[in-house]
Amino acid sequence: MGGSVRQFEFKSVDQEGFDTLDTIADAKNFNRWMYNSIKPYCKGRILEIGSGLGNISKCFIEDGAQIFLSDIRDSYCKILHDNFSAKPNVLGVENIDLVDPDFDTKYAKLLGSFDTLFALNVVEHIENDQLAIANCKKLMADDGNLIILVPAYQSLYNRFDKELYHYRRYRKQAMAALFRTAGIAVKRSFYFNALGIAGWVVSGRFMKNKIIPRTQLRFYDKILPLAKMLDAVLFNSMGLSAVVVGKKEKAL
Repeated sequence: MGGSVRQFEFKSVDQEGFDTLDTIADAKNFNRWMYNSIKPYCKGRILEIGSGLGNISKCFIEDGAQIFLSDIRDSYCKILHDNFSAKPNVLGVENIDLVDPDFDTKYAKLLGSFDTLFALNVVEHIENDQLAIANCKKLMADDGNLIILVPAYQSLYNRFDKELYHYRRYRKQAMAALFRTAGIAVKRSFYFNALGIAGWVVSGRFMKNKIIPRTQLRFYDKILPLAKMLDAVLFNSMGLSAVVVGKKEKAL
């Protein structure tokens, strides 16, 4: 959907990804903003795909949500287990691969189990994004909500994307089309974080940084009220990320 063909080998140790997540962990205001942007669509038993270091997971856990954490890397799953598994509202931690060839058998106990499934900055790492969305649907209960956030606009693809093994960036219409093909009704689509486009372009394209500089993100976290104001003024009509919210409707 909207991207050129790229070939990436799975990295069991993803240093660029870890460093990026570790940097974003410092941006507490930004993480809370992203959380608040998807919170209205979250209900019941929640599954987070690609929890990473738990930057967004923390917000759900602190607010008492019943949440199941997951990641494709065992190293992240261990961090999640060590940091969060003792919390009474954490339902579990498991390695989940959305395109595992034996998906239905491997995750049989989880199929149809969740009222909400969300994946933030995950699907762009998966070559077969259509299969990923279809398998998300299998994990959801009837009337369950699916929330997907991905990087926006293929024209913004730069060194950051390449280092993070992003196959593509999306317009919201392209992600909505994946939902519809999987039989998921689209309820809302919007863009998020318009101000972030400037930093992404300057740092990733012109300065050719491999990861987001920590000092840059700390500064951005301090001026977040301006970023929120810009999104409000633009009515979320553009942004660094695209968000699509859908519902798995009951089978007839």
